[in-house]
Amino acid sequence: MKKIIYFAISCCICVESAMAQNDTLFLSLEECRNRALATNENIRKSDNLVKQSELDKKIAFSSYLPTVDGSATAIYTKDLDLSGTKLLMHGMWMAGFSLQQVLYAGGRVKNGNDLAEIGLDISQQQQRKSRQEVLLEADQTYWGYVAVLQKIKMLESYVEYIDGVDKSVANSVEAELATKADQLRVNAKLSEIKYNLQKAKNGAELCRLMLCNVIGEDFETQVLPADTEINIESPGSLDDNINDCPEVQLMQMGIKAREKQVKLAKGELLPTLALVGGWNYMGNMKMEGVAEYQGMMIPYTQSFDQSFWYGALSLSVPIWNWGKSCNSVKKAKLEVENAELDLQRNTRLLTIQARQAVQNVMSGYSLIETAQLGYEQATENLRIMREKYDGNYCTLTDLLDAQSQWQQAECNLIEAKTQYKISESEYLKAIGKLGEKK
Repeated sequence: MKKIIYFAISCCICVESAMAQNDTLFLSLEECRNRALATNENIRKSDNLVKQSELDKKIAFSSYLPTVDGSATAIYTKDLDLSGTKLLMHGMWMAGFSLQQVLYAGGRVKNGNDLAEIGLDISQQQQRKSRQEVLLEADQTYWGYVAVLQKIKMLESYVEYIDGVDKSVANSVEAELATKADQLRVNAKLSEIKYNLQKAKNGAELCRLMLCNVIGEDFETQVLPADTEINIESPGSLDDNINDCPEVQLMQMGIKAREKQVKLAKGELLPTLALVGGWNYMGNMKMEGVAEYQGMMIPYTQSFDQSFWYGALSLSVPIWNWGKSCNSVKKAKLEVENAELDLQRNTRLLTIQARQAVQNVMSGYSLIETAQLGYEQATENLRIMREKYDGNYCTLTDLLDAQSQWQQAECNLIEAKTQYKISESEYLKAIGKLGEKK
């Protein structure tokens, strides 16, 4: 009987054989994270946003460079009569190119480039935020699956143990050392444990599906966590500084972007100076008429085919647009103010969240210590009650109660450890360091 007790306490029963086939995918937490990052749709979207922002930056930089345009025009219209001279326009054509270099635009070019740079920073912070959200989901799902599987192991060992007690009581009933009621009590306890075991297995199947979804695997994939032991380290001193959180960074960058929008709106009130140059070629334009020569009227035809260069300075000064530009500046300033107010409010909320996360980690570690002590006490109590029962010094009810206490104590320990691991990830997410290189 003592061998049965030690076997039950050590929880060495494996999960059902169907989940241990050769095609089972065993994943560590790190592998689970990597697969989640590689397959998550939000991560891929955030990667695309970074690429888009890089292109926006290149587009904005092109505003510093001159623009070159080419043009070609063919004209076919009726002849023009100019005081007896006809200008033949049908078949006339023009071709050329023009170059324009902006010299001054009220700071709009520089501010536009600065805004594109901020946009790239924003997309990178959004990428960080998406990564940390995916990692937190992966951690929560992974450790939740670990907890359910450990409970299954515990319940299976519990079933094994109670089954041994049932056989022992059955022998005692045959020897008239126990009553039929004692055997029914054990049978009822065994049915209760098997019921809880089936519930745990159903929960494990749901956790498996959730983990497959997180890592992008087919739902038929038999996946199991490689971590069978939950190693816990003392948290030490924890920092609740949220300055590195992507959420805070995004709000601060949002303020900078809106400040640039104010400068862009002010730039609409300033003049624009540009250098313009180009080259044109005009061909197939003819002129017909009659000219007097030595007293005679002689008809003539003359063709015009020529090219010419040109250059100019262009200055555009806004004079009046019914207050549109001024109102745009006022609106942009209000947006800056709203963004600053959002930063103040959300910073307080994120600080509360970070401090709550610190508290959860610290209290979680204390719960592990309490649960570990309770488990050790329940284990020792079970051993003593088993010996007393074998010596007829306690009732079967006392033994079953001790066994129930041991089961609950181990459940508490499993939950405390896995919740601590989840709290660790939530804490790192709250301070913006989940998945970040140290």
